[in-house]
Amino acid sequence: MTIQQQTVFAFGAGYTVQAMASLLSKDTWRIMGTTRTAEGIARLNGLGIEGQVFNEGAVPRPPARSHWLISTPPDAEGCPTLRTAHDAVREAASVTYLSTTGVYGDLDGGWVFEWTPRKASSKRGCRRVLAEDQWLETRPDTRIVRLPGIYGSGRSPLERVRAGKAKRILKPGQVFSRIHVHDLAHGLMALLERPSLTGVFHLCDDEPSPPQDVTTFAAELLGAPAPPEVHWRSDELSPMARSFYSECKRVSNGRTKAALDWLPQYPSYRDGLKAINAAVSH
Repeated sequence: MTIQQQTVFAFGAGYTVQAMASLLSKDTWRIMGTTRTAEGIARLNGLGIEGQVFNEGAVPRPPARSHWLISTPPDAEGCPTLRTAHDAVREAASVTYLSTTGVYGDLDGGWVFEWTPRKASSKRGCRRVLAEDQWLETRPDTRIVRLPGIYGSGRSPLERVRAGKAKRILKPGQVFSRIHVHDLAHGLMALLERPSLTGVFHLCDDEPSPPQDVTTFAAELLGAPAPPEVHWRSDELSPMARSFYSECKRVSNGRTKAALDWLPQYPSYRDGLKAINAAVSH
């Protein structure tokens, strides 16, 4: 029996898409993605991703009936990918837009669900709302994936502790949701395999946690002293960093788990950090 190969075309083939490339079967999936420079194409090709340049002077060419995955950040006018590739979007087999949980604004530690109304207050969150709406107006069947903080090998508190750059940022009652990049990749693969599904999805772990606890645990794993404490309003933090701490919410993934038949392999930051550290140790 011949297996028909499908194509996923990633606008913005960054950290998450590269993790997906290591998991997708090359027999059933062809993975293509964009990079900003010609030099980036060789790097993507080495990872099994067919690269195309996407910048102000180059327009990407996704094959017809490919599954689009959009992770390019929005600007003041919305989604640059949609503006550039608008004429081809109706030929896509499916469209999945990677947004953020910042569209919900601040809930003072309360839970957000896939059906929670958006109440963005930050500039970043408002831009994401605009981009989501643009995609839904163009393709009402666009799947919106709202993501928390992403971590994994090379992008975790472990690296910051090793480099002596980690801080325990303190704000009473603050929690963040997060997801290990390989859990995110598996969740996106499950969504790609279900192109008829529509709506909003939360790919996150099961345990929203105080950020200082995560940093402390990373230090303990490495046998390092606890990093210094810094108040979230301190001038040591950039305005961008302080803005993240101005919002507090817990993200539920219950509906997404059921819809995708997906469970995170790393349901808490402890599971994820232990796995990253064990991989480095070996």
